[in-house]
Amino acid sequence: MNIIVLVKQTFDTEEKIFIAEGGVVEDGVKFVLNPYDEYAVEEAIRIRDDMGGKVTVVSSGPERAAEALRTALAMGADEAVLLNDERIGADEHAVAQALAAFVGTEPYDLVLGGNFSVDNGAGQVAVRLAKLLGIPHVSAITKLDIADGRAVCSRDAEGDTEILELPLPALFTAQQGLNEPRYPSLQGIMKAKKKPFRELTLDDFGVTAEARTARAELFLPPQRQAGKLISGEPGEQAQELFQLLRTEAKVV
Repeated sequence: MNIIVLVKQTFDTEEKIFIAEGGVVEDGVKFVLNPYDEYAVEEAIRIRDDMGGKVTVVSSGPERAAEALRTALAMGADEAVLLNDERIGADEHAVAQALAAFVGTEPYDLVLGGNFSVDNGAGQVAVRLAKLLGIPHVSAITKLDIADGRAVCSRDAEGDTEILELPLPALFTAQQGLNEPRYPSLQGIMKAKKKPFRELTLDDFGVTAEARTARAELFLPPQRQAGKLISGEPGEQAQELFQLLRTEAKVV
């Protein structure tokens, strides 16, 4: 069972965000393996340990993203690949194209990823990748069973659960509750330093990455203003509230 896991390096969720010159300030910031991707890595390791095979983790990002890949290797993944090319950028379609170029060169039975990344929350890359690869996909799974070339999974469906069966190869994105990710052990961290690690660019595949979106502006939301207390009789309160909604909030 050859499993490819899509991972991303993101801001630690405890970090405070600062904006300067139209971008997020990264100096001194702690980056981590995207929490939802941890579920995907853990599930891949469990399936490999049960059925045999290999787990390859791949990420598209700058040089610092290697740290997230090392974390996945320390958890138990077999090898890692970093697609480090400024031409890819952050657009979901472009990232999916780059990942498709790599995955298309690898033998695989299963592709796993996190349901979304905690930095932008788009949840598009894995779904776009499945489309480019021409394989079925299911998002937000909370259970996955593999047997006889088929997969049966449960997915979170807005408070309900859907159960689906589909043939392999297929792509799945992990939701919280799929498993309990392990912490990298000291032994795992030491072993990770000796595991295969490749760094590639678009030139290695002879492809281009086409961005379909561009960020026009980046800013923090305005600070919340103190609330107002409206006094008087109910009729007076309703009239004042209407005026405030019309003149200050401008929603009426």
